[in-house]
Amino acid sequence: MKLTSCQTPRGPRAAAIVQDGQALVVFDCTMKELFQQENWLKYAKDFVAETLADRRPPCIVPISDAEILPIVPDPQKIACVGLNYADHAAETGDSVPDCPVFFNKFPTALCKSGDPVTLPAVSNFVDYEAELVIVIGKKGHNIPKETAMDYVAGYTCGNDVSARDWQMRPPARQWFLGKTFDGFAPVGPWMVTPDEIPDPQTLEIEMRVNGQVMQHSNTKQFIFSVPTLINWVSQVSTLLPGDLIFTGTPPGVGIGRNPKICLKDGDVCEVEIEKIGVLRNEFRAE
Repeated sequence: MKLTSCQTPRGPRAAAIVQDGQALVVFDCTMKELFQQENWLKYAKDFVAETLADRRPPCIVPISDAEILPIVPDPQKIACVGLNYADHAAETGDSVPDCPVFFNKFPTALCKSGDPVTLPAVSNFVDYEAELVIVIGKKGHNIPKETAMDYVAGYTCGNDVSARDWQMRPPARQWFLGKTFDGFAPVGPWMVTPDEIPDPQTLEIEMRVNGQVMQHSNTKQFIFSVPTLINWVSQVSTLLPGDLIFTGTPPGVGIGRNPKICLKDGDVCEVEIEKIGVLRNEFRAE
């Protein structure tokens, strides 16, 4: 099942994408509230099936008439993993970590597929990073690896946009500031539920800039698996429904190339992940 959020007269509501992407079935609850339903995925599938069978408005909306929002418009946390592909660690000059390296982005960095992303005037080097993103579906603390997948509501595409000059600024690195400018966390185009992606460690992932392939890999190259990432971060911070976890990027980022490549006004980034879809954003100078 593909899910997103849309704006309605009653505020943001969860929605299922149906009719080959031509329409939405809109729930009378937010995405976070949907996740809190008992056996929420069965509830969602039953609601969609009954709605389509009855053809009942106003639950069915042409997608062209809908105001699409980020999948979870208001995540409390956007946690991000650095250096989760060994070959990406090598291209940045860092050693392979023996435990996951986390940083975070503010929720104000969140945007959706199709939104323009501003290249801030205070940065001279903005980079792209294609990533698989985990959407958390239920509350958990100290989550064991053995049950971590039970906390996954779904997966989407993400672009961990990074202002490298801020991130690497001496005398100490500023990973947080370099990665949390407004709009620096595009996700989308929708969330795909785990029943359609039983193994998130076998997905082809690609970044294209203006149609040119810049990154191509497979999530089987992860240093740390999805359950390991959930277990690790939940030891420190309680995960809540709607939280997002960016899982790291493969090699091919702009700063690792020779010569280096940074995003410029008018560039279009497309993140494509197998079984999910394509996240597309244009970058515009401030």
